[in-house]
Amino acid sequence: MKDSLTIIGGGLAGSEAAWQAAERGIPVVLYEMRSVKRTPVHKTDRCAELVCSNSLGNNQPHSAPYLLKEELRRFQSLVVRSGDAHSVPAGAALAVDRERFSEEITEALRLHPNITLKREEVVDIPREGPVIVATGPLTSSALSERISGLLGQ
Repeated sequence: MKDSLTIIGGGLAGSEAAWQAAERGIPVVLYEMRSVKRTPVHKTDRCAELVCSNSLGNNQPHSAPYLLKEELRRFQSLVVRSGDAHSVPAGAALAVDRERFSEEITEALRLHPNITLKREEVVDIPREGPVIVATGPLTSSALSERISGLLGQ
């Protein structure tokens, strides 16, 4: 049995999952393909790159997105901490400077002693140890086909 957590995908979910596990002493291998394989919408190879909107949602007290971010703050969320540190004016939303936001998250992940950041495309789901697939809507075609095959679709 493998003694580390494998996370495939370095977007918001994968980056946060890696951070939370690593902060709890769990060794993490985080895979992000964008150094070697580009997507149609990403402009960098950084983790947690925001591509559609620079907003992390409503920041009005008592709204559901605000309460979720408050809960994440209590868990020392890397994503929300970086969002707070690099916020830009956006009315009632928590919007961020995309560049600084993703730079900070990538650097924090890269420097964490419990995280190994691997820059390669994953085309199959590892059979040993726990795995989180956090590739989102821009999953590579090879991995997407493999997942479909595993699900019998």
